[in-house]
This record gives sequence, structure tokens and C-alpha cells, in this order.
Amino acid sequence: MTAAQTFMTPGQGVPSDRRPRSAELPTTTARLPRPGGLDRRRLLTGAGAVAALAFTMNLPAAGTASAAELDARRITEDPFTLGVASGDPLPDSVLLWTRLAPRPYEPGGGLPASRVEVRWELAHDEGFRRIARRGSATAHAEFAHSVRADVQGLASGRAYYYRFRTGSWTSPTGRTRTAPAAGTRNSSLTLAAVSCQAYHDGYFTAHRHLAAEDVDVVFHLGDYLYEYAVTATGGARNYTDRRLPAHYNRETMTLEDYRLRYALYKSDPDLRAAHAAHPFVVTWDDHETENNYAGEIPENGVPPEEFLLRRASAYRAYWENQPLRTPQRPTGPDMRLYRRLTFGRLAQFDILDTRQYRSDQAYGDGWRVPGPESEDPARTMTGAAQERWLIDGWRASDATWNVVPQQVTFAQRRDVPTAAYKLSMDAWDGYPASRQRVLDGAESAGVANLMVLTGDVHVAHAFDLKKDFDDPASRTVGTEIVTTSVSSGKDGTERPANWENRTRANPHMKFYDGRRGYALVTLTETAARADFRTVPAVTTPGAPVSTAASFVTEAGNPGLSPA
Repeated sequence: MTAAQTFMTPGQGVPSDRRPRSAELPTTTARLPRPGGLDRRRLLTGAGAVAALAFTMNLPAAGTASAAELDARRITEDPFTLGVASGDPLPDSVLLWTRLAPRPYEPGGGLPASRVEVRWELAHDEGFRRIARRGSATAHAEFAHSVRADVQGLASGRAYYYRFRTGSWTSPTGRTRTAPAAGTRNSSLTLAAVSCQAYHDGYFTAHRHLAAEDVDVVFHLGDYLYEYAVTATGGARNYTDRRLPAHYNRETMTLEDYRLRYALYKSDPDLRAAHAAHPFVVTWDDHETENNYAGEIPENGVPPEEFLLRRASAYRAYWENQPLRTPQRPTGPDMRLYRRLTFGRLAQFDILDTRQYRSDQAYGDGWRVPGPESEDPARTMTGAAQERWLIDGWRASDATWNVVPQQVTFAQRRDVPTAAYKLSMDAWDGYPASRQRVLDGAESAGVANLMVLTGDVHVAHAFDLKKDFDDPASRTVGTEIVTTSVSSGKDGTERPANWENRTRANPHMKFYDGRRGYALVTLTETAARADFRTVPAVTTPGAPVSTAASFVTEAGNPGLSPA
């Protein structure tokens, strides 16, 4: 979905999946067909090889540690302007992150191309009187002076506090939590789901409220940033007390562009507060790279090798700016982001990547009448390897709840309640054979309590997942909780213009709300409860939060009921 606005198809009232580019980058929105038999080996020959080589020449080499070291005492401005974060909690470890940037809106963050030693501390208490672990890490210029510490040997299922130090500077304090031990019969777990935070569409008020919630972990389901231009006044934020540098008023294309855009987003105090309060588990959607790209296929008609160069830059900046471990570090335009986390015997989380391996969208993308192209059994949303990994993981699972945090709407979503309906070719509706293989895999693995967590569409939904979406009487096999956006789409409204058509067209849709916010999900051994939290406005700061609706599904009895 696009961030700044939605455009209505004539006569339909259906949001389009396309938007015009900024005036500085006039390009066609036509989608190129996939070249027959073209694979990456062929892409990275000729001009593609030159582009890839140009990129890899800027990656850290084995001798990075020999780069000059900066005496941290010479840092005269606060280097922790982008805050702290933690992520991917395991029973005995957690990943801690920060990035040094005394001048975050400048290329290089205001530091020279030198390495900087950073100390970290993890404590049992907020006052750091009972230190659990401490150590040091190196901030390399080649990684935008990002720092990560994979802290091992921790107690399971407990909260810790952490901070970083360099020179005379101390970072803000963060709070994190390890996962319960494997096999533990933990009685409850509360998670939050967030997505789609377009800086230029409004304030991150939802993150401020999320920071105050009592949750164990936050799942960010994509569109952490947007590649679109941000004006000097911050777009819909309409700043009167500052002006952003001109280099933000263009689309992100290069590694430096993406790094600067993350610095802009992470300079937001509400986002920093949410990261400091809770461990995050992140996955991307499209806008971290480019709107609605599909695997190696860009949105616009640029040479494939040029897009892979851009994708490599975007993936690199994503890893640098998120609390991700070393196994997720990208190699050129490839990054293994799908992974699995378990929280005792209560929940297994299979975090998907539905962008990097998917087939190109059918019928040129957008909302289309389904047909042979979209229904081709060979089409895939996940790629074969990730699909096997997901289903094999279910077969080995002993969790009460098997939860799939991912990006785009999984349930069927017809636009109108007539036979002439259209479906979104960018969502799982454009890949129905792939969706059916996943549902069949869950059934064959004996998954009793399947829950899908979704972002992308800038509205909140609660869906029953059906064995056959074309038959309303078909058996319910799971649930889907779709979180609305943090800010994308601006203020929104409780009932969008298409509310009546969508609710009538999709009887398995139990809830539809167009305001901004996030979702809370509490899992127990007997039930799951979803609370949809919304704010009335994001174009002005400080809006209050309220619960728009709550639903419950019982363990062993899939299907959502009002709480």
C-alpha cells in the first residue's frame, strides 16, 4: 500500500496499489514482464556484474578492524541520538542495538570514517546496581557506526535493563526481556503488532502509547520506513519549529539515502520510546526498498541489475538499523530474514518474508479480476525453500499457538459483494495456490491454533481463516489479526468509504476500522484475545488512545467472537 494517500479506481471506491512518484523522479508505473528464464547468475553478468562489484567494494573487508580508531573522548556531541533497541529474544540471550550519530541528518552521522569502541551493560535493575553482563563492541564506519551485542548466558523469561557508553556519553536506558525456556508451560504472553509508519503522513503517537503498554514483545510487520520524499516541514507533520535538510526531499535510491532515512525515522522520540520499552521482532514489507517490488522485479522499468543494486543498499541499511543478529546480515542483494522464535510451549512464531522470494504480481498488479494468471499453481508468495521451512517447522512444533507474523493480507478480501469482484494482486489473494499450500501444510502438520499477524493495508481487520474462502459455510481453520498503520494514510476514519462493500463481500471479516494505531494480542493456554487500539489523529501530536474492539478465539475452536 502507499503511504501519503489512496487513489480511487473510477467507479469502484477501491484503493489502488500504485501512486505517482515524486516530481523529482518522473518514471513510468508500468510493470515489466518477467524476462523468460532470467536468473541472478545472468543478471550479475555484464552491466549487472559491474554494478554488483561497485557495491561490494564498499562493504567491510576482513581488515576492517585495522581502520583507525577514534578516541571517543573527542566526541563532543551526544552520539546516541537514535536511541537504543533490543530484539529477537531467546531464552538465554537478547540482541542489543544502537547506532552512533551525533549529527543524524548528515551523511556519516557526524563521525569520521573511523571505528569507535562502545561499552554496554545489562542489569537486573534500572539503576544498574546489579550488573548481569557487560562488554564492549566496535562501531564501524562501514556499518554506519551501528553497534550490536548478542548477550548470552541470561536467565529465561525475565526483564533486564541495558545501556551503552562511549567517551563521556551514556545512552538512554532500554528495557528488554528474554523468552521463556523451551518446554516451559508459561501461562500467558502479550504481544503487540505494528506496521506502516510513514514519517511524512503524521506523528508516531501510536508508538508513544505502545511504549506504556505492558507487553512482552513487539512484532513490526513492515514498512518501517518509506522511500518517498519528505519535505522540509515533514509533510503532514507541518513543522513550524524546524526544517529538514533538502536531501530528504527525494526518493531513497543509494545506501547513503537509506541510512539517512533511517536516521530521520529513528530521531522520532515516540519511536525511540517504543524501542527502549520493549524488545522488537522485525520483518520488512516493500517500502523499506521500493513500493510493491516482487523478488528481483522492480515496480518501475529499470534494468534488473540496477534494481538489485538498490535492493542491496536497502537490505544493508535495514540490517544496520534494526536489532538483528549476524545471521541476518545481508550478502549483496540477499538477506535471510525469515526465522523462528519460541516462547515456551505457549507460542511458536514463524516470521515470514513475503517480498524477497515472491513471483511477480499477476495482471500488472493492483486490484484485478482473478483468473488463470493469478491462479497459476506455480506462483509463490514465499518461495519453495521458505514454504518448506514453514511447514516443516509446524510439524516439529509442540506449541499451543502457532503464530505467523508476516506482511500482506492472508485472508480473501473481495472488493464488492457481487460476482464482478476484484482482488488485490499484491496480497495472498494474488497467490491463492501458495496460500492453499500453506493452509494444507498447517492441516497436515496438525496445527490446531493457527494465527496470522498482518500489516500493510493501513486499516485494522479481524478475519476467520476458511478452508475454502469461496464457501462461507466452510470450516474455520484459523484467525488473522491485521494491525492498522502507525501513521500511513494520515488520520483515517472509523468507517472508510468502502466499509459497507467490504463487510458485505467478506462474511469471514469480523472487524474493519480505518483509524491509526496497533494491535495487542494476549495468548493463554485456553484462548487468545485481540485488542485493537486506535488514535483519532496523527497529523497533530498527542492524540489519546482507546480500544476500538476486542475479540477472542478459543484454543482448539478457531473463530473470532467479540470479547
